[in-house]
Amino acid sequence: MISKALVAGAYQKKLEEIAAHDDVNLSVVVPPAWGTQRLERAHTEGYRLIVSDIRFNGNFHLHFYPKLKHIIAETAPDVIHIDEEPYNFATFHALKLARKHGAKTVVFSWQNINRQYPPPFGWMEKYVLSHTDGLIVGNAEAQSVWRKKGYAGELWQIPQFGVDPAIFHRRQRVHRVSKPSVILQRSARRPSQPALVIGYVGRLVEEKGVELLMKAVAALKGPWEMKVLGSGPDRRRFEQMAQWLGIESRVTFDRQLPSTHMPNYLSGLDVLVLPSQSRPNWKEQFGRVLIEAMACEVVTVGARSGAIPEVMGDAGLLFDEGDEDDLRAQLQRLLDDVPLRGKLRERGKTRVLENYTHAAIAAHTVDVYRQLRG
Repeated sequence: MISKALVAGAYQKKLEEIAAHDDVNLSVVVPPAWGTQRLERAHTEGYRLIVSDIRFNGNFHLHFYPKLKHIIAETAPDVIHIDEEPYNFATFHALKLARKHGAKTVVFSWQNINRQYPPPFGWMEKYVLSHTDGLIVGNAEAQSVWRKKGYAGELWQIPQFGVDPAIFHRRQRVHRVSKPSVILQRSARRPSQPALVIGYVGRLVEEKGVELLMKAVAALKGPWEMKVLGSGPDRRRFEQMAQWLGIESRVTFDRQLPSTHMPNYLSGLDVLVLPSQSRPNWKEQFGRVLIEAMACEVVTVGARSGAIPEVMGDAGLLFDEGDEDDLRAQLQRLLDDVPLRGKLRERGKTRVLENYTHAAIAAHTVDVYRQLRG
């Protein structure tokens, strides 16, 4: 397997699960870093991790591994899993070497928008589609995209990574106790039930729908608070919007956390909202935070946008993309109906355990390898 994404230690658990299959001898090629993220070594049992120099580090389209020819010759693989998009030079380069050595190939793609790329990327994509032995896609719309582009070969839908339920599970929430108010503050509201903690985790950019979410929560009736975790160019604007809406005392903006802290953070939420809004050049490809939240027994609310509905299934509440009133209505349902929250928490946890663990995704991936090898 060749993958820059596997510099993240949390994702390496899938490799251990793949290598646990008796008929698999796995070697994985990763760079020493991707962009600013250095290689982590969190789950390295049972397979060989090959750290190889990379050219054009951080460039999605142009990067490649100059020593890959020697690695392939030394490992002599039956199957090469190229964990890169078909239009990348790294994919084209690996596929050419694989064919020279007689190895079967499978390429991974998230692409759920039918993009047309200029030369040389369009040429490389066409070559890859014509010569790969299989294609794995991360969502249903990607299947349609590659069929429309003329790919007629074997195709499987398997998410790139899952979650480890030993790590992503609900932690006990620590309730913060405020100092008692002085007697003159009798007008302060004291809700009869705990506030519903509504969260957003992701980039702070316009297309993620944070503005829509803030407008929706501002009109909720009942006790609630909101936590926003992430960074991006629109952070300051969203902070000012909370002031304009008069909800700044209920909204907390948190800085990004290490991935190892995410289960604790998610456990502090009752609801996670992914209000993404499609753009001509972008659409939600999966929404990994959804499965992380469901694993931590957090109720999910998502827009009918991109892959969000297929990831959530019946384990959360959906609203029409861009519809502020519909989003508010779904959140109000959760505020008013405590038993509904319990049902959705259970459904979400079950959905993750059945479909989105590293073990489940690894098993499906190994089935692909077996089919390719015959």
